[in-house]
Formats: sequence, C-alpha cells, structure tokens
Amino acid sequence: IQPFNAWMLIRGLRTLPARLERIHHTTEKVIQFLLQRPEVERIIFPLHPSFPQYELAKQQMLGGAGLLTMVMATRERENIVRFCESLQHIMMAVSWGGHESLVIPKCAGIPKQEFDGNNPEHRYVRLYCGLEEPSYIINDINNALKKIK
Repeated sequence: IQPFNAWMLIRGLRTLPARLERIHHTTEKVIQFLLQRPEVERIIFPLHPSFPQYELAKQQMLGGAGLLTMVMATRERENIVRFCESLQHIMMAVSWGGHESLVIPKCAGIPKQEFDGNNPEHRYVRLYCGLEEPSYIINDINNALKKIK
C-alpha cells in the first residue's frame, strides 16, 4: 500500500466509531418515524425488537450500520417507484456505505410483468441512513410518502 493511501485509510479509521454511532442513532430515529406510517407495513432491521433474531443480533453487534428494509404497504409497483423517485435528498443507491443516505426499491430489479404486489419481498425498499441530521432524512421520506397516498 502506498504511504498516502495508508495515511488516508488511517485517517478514515480514526473517525469510524463516531460515524457509525451517528449513523446508528439516525437509523433508530428514522425507524421510529417509519413505524408510525401506514404506508410502511413492516421494518426489517436486526437491532429492532421485531426482528426474528433480535437477541442474537444484540449479542453479535454493537450497533447498526444504517441499512434497513421497509416493506411498503402498497401493492402497486408504480407507488413504490414513485415514492423512491419523489425523494429529493436521498439518492438512488449505486454503492452502499458512504456518508449520504441512499435508497433502492427491490422492484427495480424485477421485470414489470413479474412483479407480484402480494409478495412482501417485491415491496422491499432498502434504505441506507447516512450522516445527515435525522430530521433531514425523515422530512424527505415524509414528503415522498405523501406522493403515494
């Protein structure tokens, strides 16, 4: 590894615990908001008590990495896509794990003719909570959810 690259790596590792703590805190706030919304049927997140292996996750994980799954209540593919496209600040995901919040609907990888709104997995929307303020992310999600009512 080149000296400059090693220095950049060490510099990033020094702030990693603080960034992960912030992301976990933000994710908890976003989950609290989402659980109150009728447009979201369920949340899948290992460190939430509704997760089937919650106790195991608590033993093995110090905190969440900001990635969660929303199961949208709508059975319409168009509503799921509209929700994701209506987000103004949360961008469509290309690569996970950066500083910005990202989203990707599972139905984006399912041909329209094969989409089954009764299959919860087809209604998954993956959300990565980044380093933004929780209210910034929540407001963006709230405004996008209004587009699918």
